[in-house]
Amino acid sequence: MTDEPLIVPARTAVLALHWQVNVIKPEGFFGGMLAEPVRASGVVDRAARFHDAARAAGVPVVFTRFTVPEGGGALVRNTDFMSAVADAQESFRPDGPGSALIPEMAALGDGDEVCDNQRLSGMAASDLPDRLRTRGVDTLLVTGVATNLTVEQTARGATDLGFTVHVVADCVAAADPAVHEVSLSNLDLTTAGRLTASEALEHLASA
Repeated sequence: MTDEPLIVPARTAVLALHWQVNVIKPEGFFGGMLAEPVRASGVVDRAARFHDAARAAGVPVVFTRFTVPEGGGALVRNTDFMSAVADAQESFRPDGPGSALIPEMAALGDGDEVCDNQRLSGMAASDLPDRLRTRGVDTLLVTGVATNLTVEQTARGATDLGFTVHVVADCVAAADPAVHEVSLSNLDLTTAGRLTASEALEHLASA
């Protein structure tokens, strides 16, 4: 990670991963694994505040949702994880309650958007990378759950696509705090490095 990352609001987006009922809330499909660690971490409130502050700095927030439309979309049963989701795909229909953004994140700003796909990475099998480039975005500030799953997969993939990626370390969480820390350490090597929410906002303010 460089000492002074260049984060220009006009070229930056927040990529907000899997802030949806199925992942965050007890009644969601992954609630038994993630709801309590997420609640205990306090990450939802921190991330919501960060999203609001980023919007105020002129940065859009792009939410990704894991959904499965009728017919399966781009879902591929190539891992045990994806096979389990495919077997329960009715829980992931785009208009279903489990796919909805959590209430704390549901109010979108003028520049925000919601992008659905059927991959662990929010950037895979989607036109989102091209849409971001069309908007002049080359830098991504990543929030979401879980750190070692969609966050790490998306951050690595976006880096390989040429984006400068910073995971916002206090706005991501995992089922296991130790796994969360290991994942962040990995991402320090494979992306432009982690930032805290306050550090990211300071860079936006000073650009």
